Amino acid sequence: MANPSAQSRPRIGLLGTGPWAARTHAPALAAHEGVEFAGVWGRRPEAAAELAAASGTRAYDDLDALLAECDAVAVALPPDVQAPIAARAARAGCHLLLDKPLATTVEGAREVVDAADAAGVASVVFCTLRFAPETARWIEEQRATGGWYVAEARWLGSLYGPGSDSPYAASPWRREKGGLWDVGPHVLSVLLPVLGEVTALTAAKGPEDTHHLVLRHASGASSTVTLSLSAPPEAAGAAITLHGTAGRAALPPWNGAVDAYARAVDALLAAAATGTPHPCDARFALRLTELLTEAETRATAP
Repeated sequence: MANPSAQSRPRIGLLGTGPWAARTHAPALAAHEGVEFAGVWGRRPEAAAELAAASGTRAYDDLDALLAECDAVAVALPPDVQAPIAARAARAGCHLLLDKPLATTVEGAREVVDAADAAGVASVVFCTLRFAPETARWIEEQRATGGWYVAEARWLGSLYGPGSDSPYAASPWRREKGGLWDVGPHVLSVLLPVLGEVTALTAAKGPEDTHHLVLRHASGASSTVTLSLSAPPEAAGAAITLHGTAGRAALPPWNGAVDAYARAVDALLAAAATGTPHPCDARFALRLTELLTEAETRATAP
């Protein structure tokens, strides 16, 4: 890891070159005044060179060379590629700005947590709703309000619906794992801080990649969750609604991911400077992987 002087900005490298890296991570890092965008590494050197040139930074062919130049890394890789590389970055002394899901196996996610703990590096996982200003504020307000009885969550994407031309539809891991793993972390990242830890879970499959979850929470509340990437475009949308002694509260709309990602960068810098773990860190992401693994298992049980 680089050892900058107290006056210099932390150096952060980007690992990954896909659409999500190009549309969200790179623009946010290039525009962030609190960090120096140190470089880009990808599994395809030509893509890394193109993204680095567009972002005003340098491409690296050698991952370890980039890690040696960085105080932190932002990871935009498929989850089961992300996990071992994130652990490697942690062992190199880099703080971790990770994507969700952290991994699609509990073992993979735990490797990252163990490596970060052993190295003493900070971690933040970019669950968008925890960092978009509108939804982050709403989550804290509802947590403080309390008294929630039930919650209903629905995230119906049309990534694989008729007529979709999304660049993310070419993602092999999304095709294999579906909405449960792609948008499930977003929903759980809202429900857990508001309603508490999940103490019981059941799940069933719906059409195509659709999953239905029923959760019991430590607060005594229960929640129902429907997740899909294959909905018809006319049915697509996301909503989370809480019902309780305060009445009814609905998750507000939020703006684009670039601004939210900049706030995630801020959160990582704060965690690294203070040593205080962020609530949405690798350990929280490990818990999400545990829950999604259980849901997948229960949904496919005979």
